[in-house]
Amino acid sequence: MSFVKSLFCFLMLLSLCNLSAQRKGKDYSNILRSNNIYEIDSYLRIAHPDDPKRSVLKPRLVKLLNEYIKTAHPSDQRVKDFQEKLALLRRKPSTRISFDEMNESIRQKQIAKYREESAKKPGNYVTKVYGNAGVSAPSTSAGGASSGYVNPEEAEFEMLMSVNPIEHKNNTVKILNSLFDNDPNSKESIVLIENKSKCNIIMRIEGIGNTKYRLAIPSQSDNTIVVAKGDYLFTSLVCGAQYASQKTVQKAVMVALGNQ
Repeated sequence: MSFVKSLFCFLMLLSLCNLSAQRKGKDYSNILRSNNIYEIDSYLRIAHPDDPKRSVLKPRLVKLLNEYIKTAHPSDQRVKDFQEKLALLRRKPSTRISFDEMNESIRQKQIAKYREESAKKPGNYVTKVYGNAGVSAPSTSAGGASSGYVNPEEAEFEMLMSVNPIEHKNNTVKILNSLFDNDPNSKESIVLIENKSKCNIIMRIEGIGNTKYRLAIPSQSDNTIVVAKGDYLFTSLVCGAQYASQKTVQKAVMVALGNQ
C-alpha cells in the first residue's frame, strides 16, 4: 500500500514539474503589448476567467481576426479557423442553436412556398447591396419582441423589410433557381434561416473581404437567401443573446435559432 502511495506522489510531482516547465517555456510578461493572434489566443486559453487582462486582450483578438479575414486570400486555409475563433469569442451559452443541412423535405417545402408566393401579388420586400453582398427579406409584422425586450436592431430590421415588388420578384426567381439547381459546379448555394424566437432578428453572414449579407427574419418565421459558396461567420442577436457560428456553405443548409 505504501508503494502505491509513493508511486502516486511521484506521478503527481512529475505532473507539477511538467506544468511548471510548460509555463516557464512561454513568457507572457509583455502580453498586453502583443498584436500576435496566436500569442493572444494562447494566453486567453490558460488565463483565469477573472484575469483583468481579458477585458483588453479579447477585444484586441476580435479586431485582429476581423482584419486578417478581411484582407485574406480566398484560398487561405486559416480563414475558417479564424472564423471559428471569432464565433467562440462572441458566443454566449444562453442561445439555443441547431445547424442541419437542408434536406429534401425542407427543399420541397421552400419550392412550394416560393411558387405560391410568386403567384400572389407582391407585398413589401427589400434588397440591399453593399460590397459583394445582397440582402432579401419578406415583410411581415415588425413586432414579435418578447415582453420587456427592446430590440436595438428594430430600425435596421424595418429598413430591410420594405421594398419594391420588382426586386422581390427577382429575388424569388433567384431563390427558386437555386432550389432547383443541383449542379455541383454552381458558385452559389441557398441558406435558410429559421427564427423560432419571439423576437425579430437579423442574420449577418460575413465572408472574406467585403463579402457580407444581411437577412431579416421575423419572429416565428423563416427566410431564405442565396450566397456565394465559401466559409462564413454567422452572427445574430436573438432576444438579447448573441449567436455566432462558423459555417462552410457548399450546399443548401439550414440554421435554426430560438430561445432556451
